[in-house]
Amino acid sequence: MVVARGVDRIETSRQMREGGGFLIRRPIGDKINQCDPFLLLDHMGPVIYGPGEAVGAPDHPHRGFETVTYLIDGEMKHQDSAGNSGVLKPGWVQWMTAGSGVVHSEMPSDEVLKKGGRSEGFQLWVNLPAKDKMIKPRYQDTDAKKIPVVTSKDGKTKVKVIAGESLGAKAVIDTRTPIMYLDIHVQAGGTFVQDVPEEYNGFAYVWRGSGSFTEDRISVQMGKVALLGKGNMFQITASSDEDIHVLLIAGVPIKEPLARHGPFVMNTWEEIEQCFSDYHAGKLGSIEGSEERYAKTKKAVSKQKETGSWNNK
Repeated sequence: MVVARGVDRIETSRQMREGGGFLIRRPIGDKINQCDPFLLLDHMGPVIYGPGEAVGAPDHPHRGFETVTYLIDGEMKHQDSAGNSGVLKPGWVQWMTAGSGVVHSEMPSDEVLKKGGRSEGFQLWVNLPAKDKMIKPRYQDTDAKKIPVVTSKDGKTKVKVIAGESLGAKAVIDTRTPIMYLDIHVQAGGTFVQDVPEEYNGFAYVWRGSGSFTEDRISVQMGKVALLGKGNMFQITASSDEDIHVLLIAGVPIKEPLARHGPFVMNTWEEIEQCFSDYHAGKLGSIEGSEERYAKTKKAVSKQKETGSWNNK
């Protein structure tokens, strides 16, 4: 039986600085602390960097969860202590299972740092169950061309299927637990209904445009995030004169004790203490050139403050 999902809670995400100076909104992980199994969602930008102004997140550790980076604009170079490296481009997705732990860096590409340009993207943190927290780290870098994009019958909605399934298309990215991650674009005046398994927790985040959620037409615009209520389908409607872009993210809750501090997410505080001990002992490894990356980030922040763009929100 089809049961429409309502909205249990709705919030407006706040702007803040994170990492080496990223301008972000944090719809999950701030006012809404979490949505099991999701720990955090950062909306990076949108921002236009001048030459020499692009910032990144220099070397930092992770253990016990997954990070999912999805770029809209710009380029990001990643490196880690296991020897992985690459450059993410617009539309690409990186699904990193930190597992037992890595040190990695996320920096603007040399081209973006030199010339500047528009930058926007998202990073989602997905918890791992206790049995998977110490598995071997893994990267999945997925080219935009490989990610399914499907269109509704009326032609008014396009869905990028990053994880899960929509309109008959299945994602190519493998996830440790059942997860839905959809980037939904509904044209002005259009309505789209997405099946969401009843057992999933989920949320919907408006990252561009305006419209409404659910059959009750709850008004939303950029920066609004809604926790989904009970049911098995969710409705998104665009404004009559403006498109709406929504991330619809949902998954099976883990329902385990949670201990989190900074870059580590475990089940007990004793495990968190072990994370810090292992990190400081060098057991998570290191990446050559860390001092240079910190220096580049510091220089880019100074450049922004010099030009006045640091205060532009």
